[in-house]
Amino acid sequence: MTERERAREPEDLTRLFVERANAGDAEGVAALYEEDAVMAYPPGSFTTGRAAIRALWEKVLAQGPRFEPETPLPTLVSGDLALTSTPPKDGAGARAQVARRQPDGTWLRVLDRPEFVVPAG
Repeated sequence: MTERERAREPEDLTRLFVERANAGDAEGVAALYEEDAVMAYPPGSFTTGRAAIRALWEKVLAQGPRFEPETPLPTLVSGDLALTSTPPKDGAGARAQVARRQPDGTWLRVLDRPEFVVPAG
């Protein structure tokens, strides 16, 4: 794997995701996750493990989507865990991730729910 910038703070993960996704770098996006991370995507299902997350992003990024940076909400940190979130620019739902501090002090995503949709009713 190519040496890439690492997340020194939990909030760096969102910025790095946008940069790598817009560069079409599925391997780089997957490197933001722990080996056994779980992502609640595509909607209604789960993608488990860095290899599966990479394969998912290879398919998604092949379509050429563009991601816009979103202003993060305040991060909650408890020891080596952090909850990060952003409100989508379109105002629909929210995004939330749990990150874990690694032994070298950097952060990786453990759980990722990139889309929360407000239930009808």
